Amino acid sequence: MEKTLTFRYLALPFCLAALLTAADPKFPQAEISNGLIKANVLLPDPEKGYYRGTRFDWDGVIESLTYQGHNFFGKWFDRYEPTLHDAIMGPVEEFRTGETPIGYDEAKPGQYFMKIGVGILRKLDNEKYSQFRTYPIMTIGKRTVDPESDRVTFQHELSDGEGYSYVYKKVVRLAANKPDLIIEHSLKNVGKKVIDTSVYNHDFYMIDNQPAGPSYRVAFAFDPQAKNDLKGLAAIRSKEIVYQRELNPGGESVFTAISGFNDTPKDNDIIVENAIAKAGVREIGNRPLSDFNFWSIRSTVCPEGYIHMRIEPGKTFTWKITYRFYTLPLSSGNKKKRHG
Repeated sequence: MEKTLTFRYLALPFCLAALLTAADPKFPQAEISNGLIKANVLLPDPEKGYYRGTRFDWDGVIESLTYQGHNFFGKWFDRYEPTLHDAIMGPVEEFRTGETPIGYDEAKPGQYFMKIGVGILRKLDNEKYSQFRTYPIMTIGKRTVDPESDRVTFQHELSDGEGYSYVYKKVVRLAANKPDLIIEHSLKNVGKKVIDTSVYNHDFYMIDNQPAGPSYRVAFAFDPQAKNDLKGLAAIRSKEIVYQRELNPGGESVFTAISGFNDTPKDNDIIVENAIAKAGVREIGNRPLSDFNFWSIRSTVCPEGYIHMRIEPGKTFTWKITYRFYTLPLSSGNKKKRHG
């Protein structure tokens, strides 16, 4: 397979050129706002993009999002390289087919496999696939990016030449007159083989840079059950994950798979809030959960809800995540904001 990079931005009206801003001009990005929320969206680019790794979908990376003076996303990691698997920020997504990308298990070393949202990658050896490795990108497919004042529309078209082919569209937009960030997705199967995959959003919350600890709470619409040992660092109380103490610097972490949800979109509803910052976010998905993980280090809190999709040739699967940002009353302490 030839290495080809087909990449273009849709033509922008002259009035939108001012939207393309950059704290570091090396990294293409767009600022969007609805008057309530301001967000900085990092744009995909195979040469200059902030993130060029092979784990996460390149589209929709959010460097910062502010509401009522509070910032919800940012740089949670110390080491940065553009191809590092997790040198990425905001509500970012990864597609997985079981424990591997599409075609990895069938490919021999030197052959190719597909990572949705990234490209066609080359298998390095007979080792088990690792999302933490960086694989050579052989073909990036065709990308279009269309920034507007309150949204950015991304489209990625990719084919492996062996029967897998898709058109993936993602719209990152701010709702009119509401403190809502909405991410709308569609994945159309334009190939000959069934696309059977899952996707999760890593989120990487870091509300006002507050360290992960007792000031945070993560609330669920269902009764969560931890599948892994929380090691005394966190606990489940009623429908919440709470921290027993602040996590230490240097990589101390909490991780567990979560069960207890049902096959209904109503359970795809999570709250993350911080009592010191007096700010929170409610994350609402419109598809049932298929899996759920929770991961955190001192700098970030990450509820990771998975959804599963099986897409026959010619069919399209759609899903949406709404992020509703809010502030807590100054006198609230750790007052709970209930689902409803």
